[in-house]
Amino acid sequence: MAQDHGNQIKDDTLYEDLRKQGNSKEKAARIANAKAAGTLDHRGTNLEDRTKDDLMDEAQEIGIEGRSTMDKTELVKAIRDQG
Repeated sequence: MAQDHGNQIKDDTLYEDLRKQGNSKEKAARIANAKAAGTLDHRGTNLEDRTKDDLMDEAQEIGIEGRSTMDKTELVKAIRDQG
């Protein structure tokens, strides 16, 4: 059972898993909260159909580092890898 990280972390289990993978506290919290809010689950959408600007915004929201140098294909892969 995951430790309760307070009401600021919406998905404690995902947060702990991300921290174990080496993600920073801030990045893990952003990803866990986005997933809990339903804004990170892209299985029902086709990322390739989105604009690069939309992908860049999504990458910024979930804290993907190096996004400014990525092309559209790299952004799609990085976003999928976070989910």
